Amino acid sequence: MALYKTYVTKPLEVERKWWVVDAKGQTLGRLSTRIATILRGKHKPTFAPNHDVGDFVIVVNADKVAVTGNKMLDKHYYRHSGYKGGITDTTLKEMLEKHPTRVIEIAVKGMLPDGALGHQMLGKLKVYAGETHPHEAQKPETLTL
Repeated sequence: MALYKTYVTKPLEVERKWWVVDAKGQTLGRLSTRIATILRGKHKPTFAPNHDVGDFVIVVNADKVAVTGNKMLDKHYYRHSGYKGGITDTTLKEMLEKHPTRVIEIAVKGMLPDGALGHQMLGKLKVYAGETHPHEAQKPETLTL
């Protein structure tokens, strides 16, 4: 006979907070791991790997993220059009110039689970290249890394 019962978090019991992260000068990998932890909810005592109990994360100054070493030129992002010879590669430097928000989105996406649960968690990530964001009504707290 079991004396203790396992607690299962119900979707209506999840309390979600909003966090603001300033990416200015932060290292891309360390920033992404912290964001992924918050999105998954691993910082909460009610964490369950099969439920989405994470919080919302707003990232500002995504265009000012830092990387170590020579990654600006050596790191490549690949995509394929579906046609023969349709592979395209973009360096990190080009990606930061054209689409600065995608760099953080791609890094965090790789740290979240695959499938519907990961897509649901990634939907709580809001990335902005500039200093401002339209989520002041949610009263976000500043996340120190």
